[in-house]
Amino acid sequence: MKYRQFGPTEFSVPVIGQGTWNMEALSTREFSIIIEHGLQLGMTHIDTAEMYGDGQVETLLGKTIPQWRDQIFLVSKVLPSNASRKNTRKACEQSLRRLKTDYLDCYLLHWLGPHPLEETFGAFEKLQEDGKIRSWGLSNVDEPTLTSALALTAAKSITCNQVLYHMKERAIEHAILPFCARQNIAVVAYSPFGSGSFPSATSNAGKVLSAIALKYEASPRQIALAFLLRHPFVFVIPQTSQISHVEDNARAADVALLDEDVERLNQTFPLGPRREGIPTL
Repeated sequence: MKYRQFGPTEFSVPVIGQGTWNMEALSTREFSIIIEHGLQLGMTHIDTAEMYGDGQVETLLGKTIPQWRDQIFLVSKVLPSNASRKNTRKACEQSLRRLKTDYLDCYLLHWLGPHPLEETFGAFEKLQEDGKIRSWGLSNVDEPTLTSALALTAAKSITCNQVLYHMKERAIEHAILPFCARQNIAVVAYSPFGSGSFPSATSNAGKVLSAIALKYEASPRQIALAFLLRHPFVFVIPQTSQISHVEDNARAADVALLDEDVERLNQTFPLGPRREGIPTL
């Protein structure tokens, strides 16, 4: 597994982690088999949120990861409706109880909501001071919001921005990626396969992916992840409920695309025009 420094922190984090959205329907045994297999393959960056299954996914993780805790970079998120100064702390403590851990490695605001960022950031800073979180960041925010957010807190406090990013949705490359690179903010790509919209093998785009994959003795999905990871500050957190996909995802860390293949993928999956706001699911 390949590791990178996580934004301005001292943490070295696997470039490929494990997302857990929509996994609440799995049994504890099924869930544990998937997550533990990923951990064994080096995907020790685990992403979750209090919203996922209304806390059920955090509870499943709490039954799975305690024996792995020292090896895991664990991330959760607070719902915008809970992101007041008082309720952010309460939400974090509830997440910690469900996860059966004393601390989170990173805590994120899931998306912008009704509470001023000053309140949320104040709660994050107090949680960090108390040792309940080791770092904090944002999710689903655009470049203007990041600019405003940076003005509200100490330098290097915002460690990451978790955003939608996949082959067919590259809008963040216009402004968010360059901005985060300049500010040393990690970019974490969720739904890196497009959440059900991955190109079919018979489509033109799918054929290009397959042809490039053959060259690297890889799979099309590994090529897709490698394309996103060509940026030196990007991390990906694919979610899967299949063991074969867990193994496929982990092996993508070994793929380093040549410039000629990056250019071919650029042509096959064009960036498109810049749009206002930020893409989300």
